[in-house]
This record gives sequence, structure tokens and C-alpha cells, in this order.
Amino acid sequence: MTPPIRLIFLGTGDFALPAFEHLVDSGHQVLALVTQPDRPQGRKQQIIPAAIKEAALARGVTVFQPEDVNAPESLEQIRVLAPDLLVTAAYGQILSADLLTIPRLGGINLHGSVLPAYRGASPVARAIQNGDASSGVTVIRMTPRIDAGGMIAVAETAIDPDETAGDLEGRLARLGAPLVADSIARLSAGEVPIIPQDKSKVTRAPKLRKEDGLIDWSLPARAVHNHVRAMQPWPIASTTWFPRPDSSRAPTRLIIHKTRVVDGSGKPGEVLEADADRLIVAAGEGAVQIVVLQLVGKKPVSAAEFLRGHRIHPGEQLGKDEGVQSSRESPLGTPER
Repeated sequence: MTPPIRLIFLGTGDFALPAFEHLVDSGHQVLALVTQPDRPQGRKQQIIPAAIKEAALARGVTVFQPEDVNAPESLEQIRVLAPDLLVTAAYGQILSADLLTIPRLGGINLHGSVLPAYRGASPVARAIQNGDASSGVTVIRMTPRIDAGGMIAVAETAIDPDETAGDLEGRLARLGAPLVADSIARLSAGEVPIIPQDKSKVTRAPKLRKEDGLIDWSLPARAVHNHVRAMQPWPIASTTWFPRPDSSRAPTRLIIHKTRVVDGSGKPGEVLEADADRLIVAAGEGAVQIVVLQLVGKKPVSAAEFLRGHRIHPGEQLGKDEGVQSSRESPLGTPER
């Protein structure tokens, strides 16, 4: 009988939580959770522990939170535990070659795309932003190079046309949890085919930045809609409302939570309709109906509720504030260089 594999799990983001809980709750020998230090969050900069840390403590799993997992003292902590395998998902630090040589079986990682597509920090958001019809998860052998290891297992799923990145990430996390457990079982049995990634098909998924949320109304309506979906739950899509010149209202930032594609034409960013519950804005091709939006510091509301309290006129403009510069990465999902 093969002895159980001794695991250390490294994860921080919510994407990692289902896999961690599945491993612990199904009786795997999880020696410790390694997660990022608690950080200030939100407008009040409160210290809020990650959900995965709370899950570990509730299950009696030891938690380590090193600033640098590759520092000598961190390596020694892990070496003392003598793991057979490291399992990572949404951890937030690159593991060094020295760290990966400690376990006899090295490390495996759960990634939120069907590799080699979307290597990097934001695979789910970038897939939605690009309008992909499907996505998935991949379990790979870990190497010091980001998301470049050989593939152990893959699972795919369709993307709903109105699904947000947050919704899809949650589904992918749940899809990946049993895939990780199955990969560990096959590693334990010593029969795991490792499939090299096709380097010619590698694309990137750069980390999201706050300015990535700015809406480019010159894009086709479908691309604007995909952008709004992709920017949730962070940084959330936004635009600037420019009232008529005779208005006393200054340009105002609007946070856009939900849209749909509709018929219409006009100058990109031009308000075509603003009546009852119909707030329609022209895109580079077609138009977009804003369904849920928010003023900074206020709660998200429906377009109907917003229009009852704020007078927007057809012909007014939505777009980027000239004082806000976007440094958005150029083409997403393009070949890695």
C-alpha cells in the first residue's frame, strides 16, 4: 500500500480555497498552509485575513505567512516539515528552484486557464475580456518560470456570454478542486504522463491594474460589454460622464457594473437614450445599455434608479477624463515574447 503523500498547500486568493478545502476535508495529509501576510484592505485599510487562512485555522491546519517564501528561514520551516509535495494555487509569489527541490515530488500548480493560453496573473479576466467562448483549469508541474511546467490534467467549461470574471473564477476553482486531488492520487501511484506545453501557442495574461478598468467606447459594443464583465470584481469598469456645457455639474466618474449589447449608432461614448430605465451609449460599432452603475462613494443602483436622481441628456458624452492616463497593456492574449 502506498503511504499518503505529505502536502504543503500554498495559496492566498479565493481561487485557491476550494482546492485547499477539498484536500483537507477528503483526508489528505496537509501539513501546513503557506499564505501571504494579512494586508490592509478597502477604503478603511482594515487588516482582513484571507478566507483560506480562516479555513485553515478552523480545520486545525498550521498557517505560515512569510513575506518571502524563498528566504532561508522560510525554506528551513518547510524543510523541517519534510513534505513530499507542494500544491499551489493563486499564491502570489514565485517559488524558487531551491524551494521546489525540497519535496521529493516537487510541486504542482492549479492555473485558471487551459494552458498554454493565458500564462500570468489574470487568466480569467483576460479570457472574458477577449470574448472567449470557453475556459478551464490546468494542473501543471511547477518550475521557476511562471506557468511554464508540463501539464498533468486539464478540465474545460463554456463561458456564459454574460458571466463576470468573478463568477467564472468561482466556477473554475470548484472545477479544479477534484482535478488537483486526482493529480495527487496519480502522482502517488507513480504513473503521471507529463505533457509539455506548445510554446508556439503561449499567450499572456498580465496582472490587472486600476487603470485597466477605463472603458474605451471606440471598441465594438460586444467588446465593451466583455470589458465590463472582465473587470469584476476588480478593478471594475468605469467611465467619465461629461454633462452639457451649460450644466452646472462637473465631469463625474461613473462605475459600470452591468451592461448589455443593443442596437444603436452614434459617436463613440455618446448618450443615445436616457429615459426611464434605458441608458444607451454608442460604441464604435453598435451600442451598450448600462444596466447597473454607481457613483463613487455610493451604492450600485439600477439605471432606472440612477436616472430618477440624475439628469443625463441624449448627446452628452461618456469617455476617459483627459486627466486620467491609461497604461493598458497592448494586445491581450498575444504571443509571449
